[in-house]
Amino acid sequence: MSPAQGRYQAFDLLATLVAVVSTDGRVLFANAALEDALGSSRRTIEGSSFPNCFTEPRLLRTALEGAGSNEFAALRYDAWLNRHGAEALQVHVVVAQTERPGEIVVELLPLEQQARQEREERLLDQAQANKELIRNLAHEIKNPLGGIRGAAQLLEMEIEGRDLKEYTRVIIHEADRLQTLVDRLLAPHRRPHVVGDVNIHEVCERVRSLILAEFPKGLKVVREYDTSLPEFRADREQLIQAVLNIAHNACQALSERIAAGDAQLVFRTRVARQVTFGKQRYRLALELHVIDNGPGVPPSIKDRIFYPLVSGREGGSGLGLTLAQTFVQQHHGLIECDSVPGRTDFKILIPLP
Repeated sequence: MSPAQGRYQAFDLLATLVAVVSTDGRVLFANAALEDALGSSRRTIEGSSFPNCFTEPRLLRTALEGAGSNEFAALRYDAWLNRHGAEALQVHVVVAQTERPGEIVVELLPLEQQARQEREERLLDQAQANKELIRNLAHEIKNPLGGIRGAAQLLEMEIEGRDLKEYTRVIIHEADRLQTLVDRLLAPHRRPHVVGDVNIHEVCERVRSLILAEFPKGLKVVREYDTSLPEFRADREQLIQAVLNIAHNACQALSERIAAGDAQLVFRTRVARQVTFGKQRYRLALELHVIDNGPGVPPSIKDRIFYPLVSGREGGSGLGLTLAQTFVQQHHGLIECDSVPGRTDFKILIPLP
């Protein structure tokens, strides 16, 4: 191992693509993520001309010359990275000096990944704002609602006409319906977090049995489990509820395919390594996919499906995915959705110890 390789070995722990190059563009070190992206071995990359890995080599050569002559401490620009046997990858390039003369760090951030991180940050900020809004709104509704129901009950006791009592019963019934909605909104904040050792596959199996009990015909549930996944500390009931809400939403979207007899729901578990989500980086994370072959999320609500009271189904409360996201975020995780007609994939990410 060369001295440069030893010094920069820690870069192998990063998911970001990193190369250490000389001012003339020769690669001194390439991390594992860059190897994977280029589709070439480290031995092939190191010693080669790094600018030639780009569709426009001149941009990087100019940046390296500027860094070598101390014209700037860091430079950023967008470029396309050539990959062996694959399409070019659009990346955000960061060229920065190191403490050693003649060595420059080139960091490449895939723009798709950068956009995803920005989307995750917006999702987390929005979820926090939603949580505060829901909690305050539910409390504000709760008190007058109790007064309305109580007044209707007293009024019902005073009046004698049957027709008039029908009106008071409507008031009481609708007040009870609103009370149920408020209780559901407050549920995640009321229930204590009960933590224990959890096997994610037991959670999936429980959800699977509940789903098949409700949809016994026309639905095939496929299990693709990574049995190497370790147990982790979590609230089992909250995770069951989160996965059940997602799976149940999927089955309701699959109604036409269930009627036709070709509906499919997939539970897939994987270990994700060196992942960044929720503004933090994790060495290991659980990746649980709930995939259906339904019509997909309507484009009109695609960016708002985790917002409260947003539903793509007539008569839906719009709380299922909101509660699922809340429960997963209480485990420092995140739910993402990727949907096209014929395939909707809800991905749950939770850090592992």
